[in-house]
Amino acid sequence: MLAQINEAVSFLQNKVDIQPEFGIILGTGLGGLVKEINISHEVSYEDIPHFPVSTVESHSGKLIFGELGGKKVVAMQGRFHFYEGYTMQEVTFPVRVLKQLGIQRLFVSNASGGVNPDFEVGEIMILNDHIDFFPGNPLIGKNIDELGPRFPDMSEVYDKEMIAKAQEVAAEEGIKVSTGVYLGLTGPTLETPAEYRMIRTLGADAVGMSTVPEIIVARHMDLPCFAISIITDLGVPGKIKKVSVADVIAVASRQEPKMTTILKELITKL
Repeated sequence: MLAQINEAVSFLQNKVDIQPEFGIILGTGLGGLVKEINISHEVSYEDIPHFPVSTVESHSGKLIFGELGGKKVVAMQGRFHFYEGYTMQEVTFPVRVLKQLGIQRLFVSNASGGVNPDFEVGEIMILNDHIDFFPGNPLIGKNIDELGPRFPDMSEVYDKEMIAKAQEVAAEEGIKVSTGVYLGLTGPTLETPAEYRMIRTLGADAVGMSTVPEIIVARHMDLPCFAISIITDLGVPGKIKKVSVADVIAVASRQEPKMTTILKELITKL
């Protein structure tokens, strides 16, 4: 894996003449943040050695290099999911590459289902913790000591300073935000009513099919993390409705400008 990471990094360094400070992963229906980036380079995933390729609609499949909020950034316009058939190591390979490119912080966005009865469709939730319900862990296997320790600490997964600054930004901009716990499942099925009840009973506020593997790998490499979720549907008794991918994308797209404002201003303040 280390040789593959180095090969991908060398390829990108030969293509791109900036060293990004911050990495951003854009989730389902949330690729519009790219419009705020002063783009200097775009690289298709299919051109990058050993990179997976996005197979999900609304995930463009490009690395975007440029400036956002006066900072040098690299954004993944499209991410990878375990349900696409990739291994956990393949899903998280890009995070390894971004770290070796020099990023100092990781920002992650996603669309998720809300199980907190206080949530409404379109709620913006800042993650303050997560529950890993994936059937595997991206760190299983021989540990690569050059990347991180065998047993990384997970007592403070999401950076408290960035959470506080994001809440300040939201207050300044008049944007309502909540904080909560995200539970990661494999998908690609959405959850049954009984599963939603289980997820809430376990202590989560939202559920989705991404984010947790990438965050685990980022923390393995000691990258401070910030994650934000748009609640696109509800798994709350009495509020559960049939949902399509189009519905999810529509809600995410509607609320995306608010999420974009929070991320852009947060990056500016760091």
